Amino acid sequence: MKYLAIIIGLILVVPVFGQRKKNEEPIVLTPTYEEGITYALPRTGLRVYVRAIKETFEPGPYVGYAEQLLGLQNVKSLPESGWSVTEIRMETFSEPDPEQVYKAMGDVASMISLTANGCLSGINATNLNVKPVVVKTNKVIEAPDAMDDFSFDNFTDTPFYISGDSSNSFQPIRVSAEQKASEAAKKVLETRMNIYDMVAGMLDEFHPDGEAYKVSLEQLKEIEKNYLSLFTGRTTRKEDIFSFNYVPSKDAKIGEVIFRISNEKGIMPASDLSGKPVMVEFVTDENLTDKYADLAISENPDAGKNGIYYRMPGVVTVNILNDLNIISSARMTFAQFGEVAPLPEDLLEKGYVVRFHPETGAIKSVSKR
Repeated sequence: MKYLAIIIGLILVVPVFGQRKKNEEPIVLTPTYEEGITYALPRTGLRVYVRAIKETFEPGPYVGYAEQLLGLQNVKSLPESGWSVTEIRMETFSEPDPEQVYKAMGDVASMISLTANGCLSGINATNLNVKPVVVKTNKVIEAPDAMDDFSFDNFTDTPFYISGDSSNSFQPIRVSAEQKASEAAKKVLETRMNIYDMVAGMLDEFHPDGEAYKVSLEQLKEIEKNYLSLFTGRTTRKEDIFSFNYVPSKDAKIGEVIFRISNEKGIMPASDLSGKPVMVEFVTDENLTDKYADLAISENPDAGKNGIYYRMPGVVTVNILNDLNIISSARMTFAQFGEVAPLPEDLLEKGYVVRFHPETGAIKSVSKR
């Protein structure tokens, strides 16, 4: 009887136990995530503006008669052209550094402000007045030569043909180059004599007042110059401005090509190997960088846990070199030549307002809210 009572009790309990197990919710372990906002620190790029002049020499058609008719010696007889750099100007621009991308974690992610290109600009900060990025297009090719009205082919008062006579049945006779050169030389000498007479006061009737005198004298000089160029040739000059971008890495201290120059093609991008290279080098202020590196180290074991970092930009001397000669130099601030450090955690936990320079990533100001 005792065993029978135990068996009956188990029969009554087991269904109830099974029912409880069946109705219980299964236990699911849900992983916890800590989200964040990704941002970048800026790096500094260099934009170089190059002002250059192209000189083109065209020999005169009567160069062979220059010494014979006008006594001019060592007159150039071959065409040539060349480029020369007259001015170099440098400026900087900023952009996100792909080697300095971080993630602000936890509550700090809701405090940060970013620039339009994703760089850190502030924490708990409002009214930052970040300047919009201005897009500048570089000019790396030569503009077409400007046309003028001067031509050696058209500049002459001597006709190509003169009328014949009975000796050749009145057929036109072609005027020789020597005859044309002789006529041009005669014009040069006549113009010089007129200039002499005017300056000597022998042609008063041609310039009744001072202004007319100046105009007449300038016109005579221009006539002499044009006729003389038939013997000495003509040099034309064209000025153009080019620009190039270069973003150095932190280790880019040895000179690298920033653009090239060629007498035939002029100023060219670095990728065109037909020109002579013009180099850029960066000389860092090692004393400043070393002190930054020493003091950037934090003794706080939690340093950087919130993912907020800033930059202490470096100071460099930028040199532009042509044939190993420095043709332009400037002292500039570059973000990537400095050091990166974590923002003190106390500034984040106690709700300080921190503003950053968006161009360099350096701290601009720290204040209490």
